[in-house]
Amino acid sequence: MQSADIRPAKRLERTPRVFVTRHLMPSVEDRMRELFDVRLNQSDTPLTRAQLIAAMQDCDVLVPTVTDRIDAEMIAQAGENLGLIANFGAGTEHLDLDAAAARHILVTNTPGVFTDDTADLAMAGIIGVPRRIREGVELIRSRQWTGWTPTALLGTKLAGKVLGIVGMGRIGQAVAHRARAFGRASALRRRRLGVGAPSHLLSLQARAARKRRRVRDVEKRPLVEDRRLVGADRRHPSIKTSR
Repeated sequence: MQSADIRPAKRLERTPRVFVTRHLMPSVEDRMRELFDVRLNQSDTPLTRAQLIAAMQDCDVLVPTVTDRIDAEMIAQAGENLGLIANFGAGTEHLDLDAAAARHILVTNTPGVFTDDTADLAMAGIIGVPRRIREGVELIRSRQWTGWTPTALLGTKLAGKVLGIVGMGRIGQAVAHRARAFGRASALRRRRLGVGAPSHLLSLQARAARKRRRVRDVEKRPLVEDRRLVGADRRHPSIKTSR
């Protein structure tokens, strides 16, 4: 994805100067050293607002992450050579795209790169919460585990339950695909089922879905604030996959 109203890139007569705001994988940083005049954050300490502005005034390319909030005021103070904000992450809510476009600064992101990773973590929560895995680990680490008993840490099985997915985008679909292996039907919210949709996808408004016990996977941030859906019933745990 990129900002609108982009002018032709200015050709540099020198090696591009790149500023990376957080510590990346060593192999990535090694390659960047080979290709660019790069400034790295080896301490991996989050930069302050003033430090980000200083970096934007002295580089051709800024490589921020989703935790670096860059607003219009900061972009207005960027140096004339800043031509690209190469965001490390899919989301761009932390960047003022309109301000970047006004300064003819290209903005890129990485859609789809972390879909499988995020879905894996969501499934870890979906499995771990009803099975009370974290509670068991904490007992062992605190040396309070006294041995197995028939009623110790009784959880809830996944098979036969309905997984409600709020936001059936790439991540939601990947979670639904994984949940099927555990014998779970996936219910969608605010998206109609298309013709030929997989049989394990249901409508959340279906009567059977309303009557069954659910674990909800919350992907869309605006719906997280809907208390009628999320956090209203402890019997139906919610797993938030968006940051």
